Amino acid sequence: MNNFLHRYATPLTTGFFIVSTISGVALFFHWQSGLFHSMHVWLSMVWLLPFVFHVWKNWNSLLGYIRRKTLVIPVVFSIVVALPFAYAGAKNQRRGGNPAFQAAAVMTQARVADLAPVLKTTPDALITALKSKGYQAESADQTLSAIAETSGKRAVEVLAAVLPARKR
Repeated sequence: MNNFLHRYATPLTTGFFIVSTISGVALFFHWQSGLFHSMHVWLSMVWLLPFVFHVWKNWNSLLGYIRRKTLVIPVVFSIVVALPFAYAGAKNQRRGGNPAFQAAAVMTQARVADLAPVLKTTPDALITALKSKGYQAESADQTLSAIAETSGKRAVEVLAAVLPARKR
C-alpha cells in the first residue's frame, strides 16, 4: 500500500484536480453545462479517495502544519469565503429552489383543460395522448397529479408524457 501511495496519491489528486478545474470553469461560464455537470459532481466524489490517499501519504507534513499553526489561517479563510455562498444557497432554497422544479410542480397541479393551451394542444388531444400511453385520464377537469394517482404513477412521469418533444 505504501508503494501505491507514494507512487500514485499525488498524481491522482492532481489529475482529478485538473478535471474538476476544467469542468468547474465550464460550469461557471455556462459552456456545455449538460456535458460537464454530472462529470463535475461525480468525479468530485471520486476525487475524495485520491485526496484521502494524498493526506495519508503526507500525514507527517500535515501534522507539521498543524503544530506550526500554519494550517489554521488557510482553513478558516476557506470557510469564511464559503459561508456567503452557503448563505445565498440556503436563502434561495427558502424561495423554492430550482424554478424548473417549481414549474413542474405547478403544472402537475393544473387541470388538463388549463394545461392544454400551454402545451399548444386541446384538452381532448391531451386526454387522448394520455390514454394512448396507458394513463387513466377521463376528464379535462382532472389534474395531472390525479391522473398519476389513479394510474399508479408519479405526477412528473405523467407530465413528461405530455410535454412536446424537444427540438434539437
